[in-house]
Amino acid sequence: MGELVEEGLKIALEVTNCQEGSVLMANPETEELVFYHSVGEHAPKPGTSFPWKDGIAGSVFSTGEPLVIHDAKQDKRHMGKIDQATGFTTRDMIALPLKHWAGHPIGVLEVMNKQDGRLNEDDVAILTIIGAFTAMAIEQSHLFQEAKLAEVARMLEDIGQDVNNLLMPVRGVTSILKDEFKEAYGVTPLNPEKAQANYVMCQEMIGLMDYHLNLIQNRFRETTRCIKGLTSPLQFSTCFIQHVIGSVYDTLRGIAAKQEIHLLHEGIQDLPEIQADESRLFNAFYNLVKNAISEVPPGGSILIRGNIDHQMKILRIDVEDSGRGIPEEILENLFASPAVRRRPKEGGTGLGTKIVKDVVDAHRGKISVESEKGKGTKFRILLPLDPTSHPIP
Repeated sequence: MGELVEEGLKIALEVTNCQEGSVLMANPETEELVFYHSVGEHAPKPGTSFPWKDGIAGSVFSTGEPLVIHDAKQDKRHMGKIDQATGFTTRDMIALPLKHWAGHPIGVLEVMNKQDGRLNEDDVAILTIIGAFTAMAIEQSHLFQEAKLAEVARMLEDIGQDVNNLLMPVRGVTSILKDEFKEAYGVTPLNPEKAQANYVMCQEMIGLMDYHLNLIQNRFRETTRCIKGLTSPLQFSTCFIQHVIGSVYDTLRGIAAKQEIHLLHEGIQDLPEIQADESRLFNAFYNLVKNAISEVPPGGSILIRGNIDHQMKILRIDVEDSGRGIPEEILENLFASPAVRRRPKEGGTGLGTKIVKDVVDAHRGKISVESEKGKGTKFRILLPLDPTSHPIP
């Protein structure tokens, strides 16, 4: 379990860009919070403890609600003695409860000192996901065999992979911006026309970075809702499927290229606008394409094909791959409840499949799947042009 908790902490620090973090576990016999595992140069020694009503962590453990602290020194609950003992200075922090499956807290997850920007609710959303899996790992260590823990480890690995996938376009744009600014403010002066062209390009790149950062935020919000079992109202607006598919392909093109997989589309550009929640549709198609990439051998392809039934006012979108196919025993119950949570592929978690099904259902659409071993898989999604007035029966 220690390795799993450590991995969760490392991911928590990476995605929030914080310096240090700790997992504290509750000891009911002594009514204390005990530092179980920490990551960082000034990490408290394992076994360090304090009363579970004391400090910011104690407040979170008692209330079961997360806290975002922007200035720890100004918070009376902050325990300065921990900083003194470790030589660490806590500036800001997020603390959130680790909860038993029945809902009561069993410990606290903390991250401290964000190294860029300001801690916010998006960071809380990301940590909620990691905290849920960490608590699950702790619970399963007492209830299940190591095979179950390995499954939770794969969930954490999937989250880390999602972060890397979604950050790839941002990293690419950042590299281009560095080169442009170097040229713009380097030793060699630019003529006015070149300077204006560089300025326009930089503005476009900054807009692209902002767009992909929003995708990352929406992705984690959606995953948080899925884990919590919550549904929030969809934000319907005019949406073009070709834009959604384009964004998904742009995000995953790098990883697909490394595996020599071709991302193709057919008929998507001819589809009319629909009323939909674009960020939710992005999450759905992102999961389908990402899952397919892991199944397709080098030289294979993923094709998204679209057409419209004008009479029924329905879009039909197929996501088809040339992969190894889904085993029959999984395929039969893939979208049944509660079996929708089963793994769609060996080593998967089933979380992506649940997100896809939830998004399609929320748009009053239908989803089905066909698969043949060794020949590939085809997901078919039916979406109404306007789910508020013409849902699919």
